[in-house]
Amino acid sequence: MMNDDGQSDSCIVPTKSANKVCPKEMAERMEGRRLIKGNVDESPMSRTQGRKEDVQETLKRIRQAVRREPKQRMTSLYHHVYQVENLREAYFSLKKNAAAGIDGETWQHYGEELEGNLERLSGRLRRGAYRAPAVRRVYIPKADGRMRGLGVPALEDKIVQRVVSQILSAIWEPEFKGFSYGFRAGRSAHDALDALAVGIQQRAINWVLDADIRGFFDTISHEWLEKMIEHRVGDRRITALIKKWLRAGVMEEGKLKRSEEGTPQGGLVSPVLANIYLHHAFDQWAQQWRKREARGAMIIVRYADDFVVGFEHREEAERFQGELKERMAKFSLELHEEKTRLIEFGRHAASQRRERGESKPETFNFLGFTHICGKTRGGKFTVVRKTMRKRMQAKLKDLKKEFRRRMHEDLREQGKWVSAVLRGHYRYYGVPFNSASLWSFAYHVQVLWHRSLKRRSQRDRLTWERFTRKVKHLVPAPRICHPYPSQRLSRRFAVTT
Repeated sequence: MMNDDGQSDSCIVPTKSANKVCPKEMAERMEGRRLIKGNVDESPMSRTQGRKEDVQETLKRIRQAVRREPKQRMTSLYHHVYQVENLREAYFSLKKNAAAGIDGETWQHYGEELEGNLERLSGRLRRGAYRAPAVRRVYIPKADGRMRGLGVPALEDKIVQRVVSQILSAIWEPEFKGFSYGFRAGRSAHDALDALAVGIQQRAINWVLDADIRGFFDTISHEWLEKMIEHRVGDRRITALIKKWLRAGVMEEGKLKRSEEGTPQGGLVSPVLANIYLHHAFDQWAQQWRKREARGAMIIVRYADDFVVGFEHREEAERFQGELKERMAKFSLELHEEKTRLIEFGRHAASQRRERGESKPETFNFLGFTHICGKTRGGKFTVVRKTMRKRMQAKLKDLKKEFRRRMHEDLREQGKWVSAVLRGHYRYYGVPFNSASLWSFAYHVQVLWHRSLKRRSQRDRLTWERFTRKVKHLVPAPRICHPYPSQRLSRRFAVTT
């Protein structure tokens, strides 16, 4: 679902508060408000040289309109989509070396006649003549050995989707709940991880529901999604454009497969559509369940379609799980039976299981980390997070292939690449209590590197000792890049209050 390696940790200060504001409830402090509707200011955006500033001004106006007229549907949005300034900014925000769609158009080639191409694209959008081409299907390996299908849109599709996704995000951002972290500006996977760790450590959580939705992106109901979009967006040209993308289909092995459900992973608009879908299908319902049904402590953390719910009482956890299954079915979704588990987890889990003569508490995986019931050096309970074994093994497998491809490169060039790989790994997985996993990864990377160098020649005499001396200055040492979760949340909490 996401590429964890190298993901940056954002420290943007949130603007909403969710639970009661106290240290024990900081983990879920950013809760949303009720569903609102609003009109957009139709005044034209000034055409200045500051393209990015113009786009931000457009989005600012949309957000202001949402707050100013909370009960009105937005009926004038489409003119923002075909403005050349917005399309140009979207083009420059794309990855320059990204894979091409079915049209074979690359970022560099499109940019050779950029202004003319953007003017023609704007004209087609304005006249309603824009046609959404099918996405190209590619497959990438998952950590569990299976393959994940991704959809690669055509370049102009990426440009238009970028603009629309920004508009939709500006509309829905005030409504998204505080426990939703995926694909949102100013939020990262580590924000979700911190919220989860602090919630379990500082609240009376004894049971954890680790939930997984089976094939979420492939099973999203078009009918439900369109209703959710139309609930806030009254501009039919916007909704028509989204419908084109949903029904464009997938090109795989030269054959076109029409889409009756789902939204392809890989599209720039897919993340915000997924967030909108789960906002209505899960977030609002889960928040109401917590307010009306839960008698004990309850925490919720969701990142895209991966979410964890913590409970104080087992009976409430079991009841929530049963009702969650029904709720998902209502929106054409299904929980993955094998990957959805209710486990005993929390500060009292180890002692209670020991009293019953049972083994250590079970662990669960979330956003690339295995979460374990552990203790600090002072003997206090803490959530220990270790790099998932499957994630590390999958990464090392990919690196083995890359080492073979780079086998005959200059040692210093290889060293620059290895350094970038390791630093990216440390930036994501460098959390407290995970030092052993970092050192293990660094060691195995060097083993793969040594083996690839020895294959350069049958007479090679590069011993491990000689190799380590040569590359010592090229390999960065593992380091912890992130503070303790409570420290980071405390700093943000102090600012927002």
